Formats: sequence, C-alpha cells, structure tokens
Amino acid sequence: MFRKTSGSILCPSCGRLTNADARECLVCGRRNPGLWGFAGPLRTLFRRRHVVDVVTVACIVLYVITLLLDPAGALRTHDVFEILPPSQDAVLAAGATGAMPWRAGAWWTLLTAIYLHGNLVHLVFNIISIRVLGSPVEEHYGPARTMVIFTAGGVVGFAASNFAGYEITLGASGAIFGLLGAMVAYGQKRGGTFGAMMLRQWGLLALLLFVFGFRMSNVNNVAHAGGFVGGYLAALALALAERKAETGRDQLLAAACIGLTLIGFALAFGISVLG
Repeated sequence: MFRKTSGSILCPSCGRLTNADARECLVCGRRNPGLWGFAGPLRTLFRRRHVVDVVTVACIVLYVITLLLDPAGALRTHDVFEILPPSQDAVLAAGATGAMPWRAGAWWTLLTAIYLHGNLVHLVFNIISIRVLGSPVEEHYGPARTMVIFTAGGVVGFAASNFAGYEITLGASGAIFGLLGAMVAYGQKRGGTFGAMMLRQWGLLALLLFVFGFRMSNVNNVAHAGGFVGGYLAALALALAERKAETGRDQLLAAACIGLTLIGFALAFGISVLG
C-alpha cells in the first residue's frame, strides 16, 4: 500500500471524486478528504469481510507462537478439555493481561491479551464465535467499525476483570461479547419490527451465553460483561452501514486499534527478550 498525495481519489465520506491534496471535498465539504495520502490504503485495508479473516489468522498465529515459546509446557496436562495449553510463562511473555501485569504497568496487555488463548479448545471455540458474530456485525456496521467494536469490547472487558482482581487472563471472549453488544445495539438503532426482532434474538443469545459462562469453571465472566458493555457503547457511537457509509474517521480509528495492538505485541516480546 502506498500513499496517494496527488491526483483524483474517492472522498471517504461521500464517495465522490475529489483531489487527494484538496483541503476539503468539493462535493460534501469534508476536510482533508485524502487523509494525508492514506485514504486509498485505509479503504483497501478495511474492505468487507477482511477484518474477520485478519482476526482469525492473528489468533491462530499467536497461539502457535505461545506454544513454540515453551513446547514442553504445552504437554504437561492430560485434561481432555485443555489440549495443548501454552504455559503461564509463555502467555505472559506474549502479552496476557490481569491484575499482575496491570500492577507492573503493562497497559498494552489490554490489547494483546485479546488475541491469546489458553488451549486448543479455547482457541477453536472463540474462532468459531468470531466468524459467526463478526460477519453480521461487518454487514450492519462495516469492517472498520467492526474492528473498533471488537477492540473496545476486549479492552473494556479486560479493564473490568483487572479491576476485579483476576490475576492472569486472556482470550477473545470479551471482544466476542462486544460483538454481541453491537448486535443488540443494532436492534435498538434499527427500530421497527425488524429491529425489535433482532433485539430479542441477539439479546436472548447474549443472556444464554452469560448463563452458560457462570456454569463453567475458569471463565472470566467479568470480562464477558465488560466486553458486552464496551461493544454496545461503541456501537451506539458508530453509524450503521445502511444509513451512512464508513468515513475516514472510522478507518483511522480502526487503524489506531490495529497500530496500538501491534505496538503492544512489540513491547511484550521486546520486554520478554530483554528481560
């Protein structure tokens, strides 16, 4: 992807042709429609369905990395529901969060822990959930807004569980509950008979998953609740794709979420290597 600082581009707000170096769009008046040369690359990065695929691959790759950090640790358990669990040292080195890393000042773990998982079953279940829930969220909000919602759910969920005293925690389930919160928000924002139906459908699913979580051991229900609230509030603040196309602001927010997450992993692995 390369910056385009001259010539014609499509305005990220109205979709009409304008100049990349224009101070404002000649059609809708948007300031800096070229986004300093990044309008085209951002539009390509957040094309439809791209976000769900990227998140899926990121979770798989980082799970494999945590296994490789301590291969022997992954073979120490014989529990059928904990197949190939990365060791505690490995997930902490990769950026797991919790009250313990938080007390040490590792703020970035609120982002990095979203993409880490405790065992193969945990990973597979969350990937399925991401793909099932991520697709309708992308359809109704757009890919860039979906990235913001997913990140907000994960960050708020982990912030809540860290405050509640969970020593070490990880996984995408808080962010997944954020996607559920976004669909509940969609039902409210959409309104009418269809909106009411969506509200009941997704609200009931969220309730069932909450109850299911309380009947299982080693589940961070505080992160689930916080993630739901984070995704719900983020979705309320963002527009629906059917009412307003994604803007440059949406794409910049999503790029910031990705950029901060990458910085977080650089800090996590950098500190583990230097330490």
